[in-house]
Order: sequence, then structure tokens, then C-alpha cells
Amino acid sequence: MSLARLADTTSLLLLGVGLVLWFWGTWPLLEPWSYLRKLHALSVADTLGSACMLAGLLLRIPQAWPLLTLALLALVVWNTIFGYVLAACSRDAAARPADPPR
Repeated sequence: MSLARLADTTSLLLLGVGLVLWFWGTWPLLEPWSYLRKLHALSVADTLGSACMLAGLLLRIPQAWPLLTLALLALVVWNTIFGYVLAACSRDAAARPADPPR
């Protein structure tokens, strides 16, 4: 097997795994779990799926490595920070006492 064929096969595998992770992370949104558990499952699967897809694209388009590496770094950093911010905001809202009836 040639190196180009191996890279093409690995790229398709990574793209497929990324797509499966996207759908796998979306499925818990239909479950009756807490908001934070749903958010965690979605953000982890979305980040890993997108990272796999970017790695697959990197194998397909090696000349675009600076842009794809920057996208991967931004994805990992901002998805993680965004998940923490959403979790912190929802926790603060749940911890606040309800307004007394008027």
C-alpha cells in the first residue's frame, strides 16, 4: 500500500469518526438528564469530533497545515472555555434564590 493511499484511508477514517462523535454527543440532548450533564456530553463529543475532522483534513490538505493547526488550537481552547462559562452561568442562576411573590 502506498503512502498516499494510507493517508487517504486514514483521513476518511478520521472524518468518519468525527462525524460519529458529533452525532453521539448530540444524542444525550434527548435524555432526561440535567442541563450540565447534557452540556458536558455535547461539548466533549463536539470538541473531539471536530478535532478528528481537522486531523483528517490535515491529512487531505497538508499544504494548509498552518490554518488547520490554528483552527484546531482555537477549537480546543474556545470550546473548553465556552463550556466552562455556560456551566458557571447556569450554576449561578440555579444558586440564586427565587424572587418572593408580590
